Amino acid sequence: MSPQATKISENAAGKQKAFPITLVVSAALVDSDGRVLICKRPDGKSLAGLWEFPGGKVEPDESPEAALVRELKEELHITVCESCLSPFTFASHTYEHFHLLMPLFLCRKWEGEMKPIEHPEIAWVRASRLSRYPMPPADAPMIPLLRDLLG
Repeated sequence: MSPQATKISENAAGKQKAFPITLVVSAALVDSDGRVLICKRPDGKSLAGLWEFPGGKVEPDESPEAALVRELKEELHITVCESCLSPFTFASHTYEHFHLLMPLFLCRKWEGEMKPIEHPEIAWVRASRLSRYPMPPADAPMIPLLRDLLG
């Protein structure tokens, strides 16, 4: 997706407004006990204090898988092979000034000791309990799908 991509939506007056589309990739890291890793957004960032799946923006000329491998290394100090990422679902959500498109990959295998580098907290949570953690509007619709998959 090019950085110039836009989504057209109508405002209250029926006029169309174009929103830039931001492509972000995320991972549902699942441990051997079937728990999912979530990360708390740091102070100073938009949606600070909410919990999210790890990941980040896809750079120009970067595949979603390559971006996720890079982001997981930068955010959590773990190494993931692209072949260990399984496409699961995606979010499509319009925020006030942009439209977010976010593929979510499942990952059950990684190397390295996990260290939260960019987040003040991380938590391993059973899918059935994810709804207890406040999440950004784009992440929240993925919870029932993970709950169905992981029980």
